[in-house]
Amino acid sequence: MVAVIRSERLAKWYGRHPGIIDVDLEVNAGEVFGYLGPNGAGKTTTIRLLMDFLRADGGKAEIFGLDSRRDSVAIRRRTGFLPGDVRLYEGLKGSEYLRFFAALRGGVDRPYVAELAERLSCPLERPIGSLSQGNRRKIGLIQAFMHRPDLLILDEPTSGLDPIVRHEFFALIAEARGRGRTVFFSSHNLPEVERACDRVAIIRSGRIAAVERIEALKARSLRRLEIRFAEDVTPGAFAAVAGLEIAALDARTLKGRQRGSMDSLLKALSRYRVVDFRSQEPDLEEIFLAYYGEDGHAQ
Repeated sequence: MVAVIRSERLAKWYGRHPGIIDVDLEVNAGEVFGYLGPNGAGKTTTIRLLMDFLRADGGKAEIFGLDSRRDSVAIRRRTGFLPGDVRLYEGLKGSEYLRFFAALRGGVDRPYVAELAERLSCPLERPIGSLSQGNRRKIGLIQAFMHRPDLLILDEPTSGLDPIVRHEFFALIAEARGRGRTVFFSSHNLPEVERACDRVAIIRSGRIAAVERIEALKARSLRRLEIRFAEDVTPGAFAAVAGLEIAALDARTLKGRQRGSMDSLLKALSRYRVVDFRSQEPDLEEIFLAYYGEDGHAQ
């Protein structure tokens, strides 16, 4: 496979405090790659280094086989970028702002810009200064997508978007993948990453914890469960269920966590009348504990 993004031992320090430490990434052409971690983990620092908005203290990064620092102008011609903190020219209307950046790129497909605005429900004829953060982010997304770039680098792209617009955003991501384009986006939201990505890198405290295919990530994740029954169940009824950790089981309620596939549990439940079944996705801390022990060291 051809690597569109590659970094080796990429590092950035803010005084004595690490931004990222020895980050190795390889993102292949045509894949949607998620960069998952909590706020402050180093996601934005990594992206700013890739885009040459920060200078690395160690290591190197390449995009399209070009040096991210020396060849940054050539890289940006082929890249659509959305920063985490979208800052636009507030005195302009959205349409004026997009025309300005389209001109800098030598022109874009204007009907496609109109299509993007309609799909994202973006009000382009109002002054940017009067818009909400969500609507400003929509303009940033249009700017990133409008020249149909070979690579999209998006920092927390769904922040501030309502559920309907998020759905449309993921449709745009799927279309970009279908046309062979590459997408790299950061998130602290596991369900979003699972929904859109082929692979994901997990970053914690500036270090990469793991790089996994989504299927492998799901297999290690723990779902919290609460199940209520219409009848009494015996204490040993679920002892043989693969991946089930029972926290509490009384006559008619089971509480616990399920690792990986739910198939074995659902087959065991089919012997009983279930009144209520609640399954909660793991939060980021639980995902990190699946990769790190309680002492913070990689398992």
